[in-house]
Amino acid sequence: MTADGSNPLISVQPNALKFVFELEKPSFCDLKVVNNTEHYVAFKVKTTSPKKYFVRPNTGVVQPWDSSVIRVTLQAPREYPPDMQCKDKFLLQSTIVPPNTDVDDLPADTFNKESTKEIQECKLKVFYVTPSSLGNSEDEGFKSYSDQAPDSNSAVQQLKDERDAAVRQTLQLQQELDFLKRRRHRRNDTGFSLKFALIVGLIGIMVGLLLNFSFSSSLSSPAAVPTVETTTSPVEPSTTEGIETPL
Repeated sequence: MTADGSNPLISVQPNALKFVFELEKPSFCDLKVVNNTEHYVAFKVKTTSPKKYFVRPNTGVVQPWDSSVIRVTLQAPREYPPDMQCKDKFLLQSTIVPPNTDVDDLPADTFNKESTKEIQECKLKVFYVTPSSLGNSEDEGFKSYSDQAPDSNSAVQQLKDERDAAVRQTLQLQQELDFLKRRRHRRNDTGFSLKFALIVGLIGIMVGLLLNFSFSSSLSSPAAVPTVETTTSPVEPSTTEGIETPL
């Protein structure tokens, strides 16, 4: 409940900010802001020591029945406070805004108390704890953070597993695609070789037929017999008349 008795627009967990205090080392604390209404609710974080703390986001819009996490970081301190007591305080303001409002669309006077809209406020104290007392502390903020850490780790691991599965599936699909391309290429090469062999075979058959036809034609035609002209000279008859035979 708020100071005026109305139902709170948002609830904050934990209800105090506790930091592990170490010199020269920053520390942080997470706040979970839950929207308890069916409206869009804007919030803003203020502190009495803005130079000591880093708040992100310091302004935001929470959708109906949704939540948001605010991280408050204590800058690395240079000296210990007296008796480890901290007087710093935080103020969380909240108000209803129109539906689908974005944080960049918030007017400058959204959290101005002089406006007619209702602005609720929640005050948060700050505590410092030493690292030695952290192990024995039953702080709700640290417990809730520790309880959420395994869930966060499991969620991160699940996302990594899904990413790895997607990568493996992509590689498998790429291998199947390369196999189909190589298979198609081999089919094209085989078809070309068969066509080329068929064409060469047909050309060989045609050449053989032409040679066979030419050879057959040469055998069927009659061979020309060469003619030899012979001339006979007349032989004169030998006579013994007028020849005397010696005794």
